[in-house]
Formats: sequence, C-alpha cells, structure tokens
Amino acid sequence: MISAEGWPVPSVINTTRCRIMGKTGKQESHGNPNRVSQNPEQPSNEFQEKEQLEDDHLQTAAFLAKSLSDGNRLRILMLISNGRKSVSAIVEELALSQPLVSHHLKELKRSLLVKVEREGPFIYYELSDARVLDVMRTLSDVATDLLSARKTF
Repeated sequence: MISAEGWPVPSVINTTRCRIMGKTGKQESHGNPNRVSQNPEQPSNEFQEKEQLEDDHLQTAAFLAKSLSDGNRLRILMLISNGRKSVSAIVEELALSQPLVSHHLKELKRSLLVKVEREGPFIYYELSDARVLDVMRTLSDVATDLLSARKTF
C-alpha cells in the first residue's frame, strides 16, 4: 500500500516509531533534549532495548491471559490444583467430552500452566505453579468489584 505522500505503508504499524515521531514527522525527544538518535528514522539503542523488553513482557502477559480466557480451562486448573489428575478423571469430574478436555490440556501445556507426567498408558496433569491460583483469585476479585460497581448494563 502507498500513502498519499508516495511512501510505502507497512501492514503492521511500528508502535515504537509512532511514539518517537510527532504528527509532523519530526522526532520528539520525550522531554530529554540530549536523547535524540543520530538517524530520525531509528530510535536510540537504549530506547529500542527498553521498548523491546516492555513489549516482550506485555506479549508474555497477553499469552498467559489468553490461556486463562476460557472457563473450561479455569475449571481444569482449579481441579488439578488439588493434585494431579488423569484425562479420564478430569472428563468424569467436569462432565466434559474427552476431546474437549484434551484440547484444553494441550493449550494449558503449551502455555506452561500444567506439568505432564506419563505413567504407563496414563497421562497425568498437575498445576505447574501455585501462583496461577493467585492470579485466578485476583482476576475473580477484580471482576466482582468491577461488576458490583457497574450501574448500567
């Protein structure tokens, strides 16, 4: 895609550049006049590294949040927080289909929220970190507080 000025427009917006460049296209110094990179198209290495580190942390948090965004996954995590369980035990206790439970366990494993242990023909799942329960409790508390303060729906 080409802009009105004849410049190529990337398909993904570079947020770092958007923060550094003003509406006029001139580089902003963000309050520090000494912190201007040599090339107006390139921010300083220090700024790039900090921005990348923050972005990496946000992406990691978003990945975890997506993994926790399904009610069935939350139910599975709560169930296995009491100790390791086999797929068949999870299916039976939560009254979900085996393919559905297997799908959610695969996603939880991919996001490192569960540990997997094989014993003969059985595969057991357990919570990988007890802090996940704290996150779930905090999210529940925040949701309850926000919903109780809500005046309109």
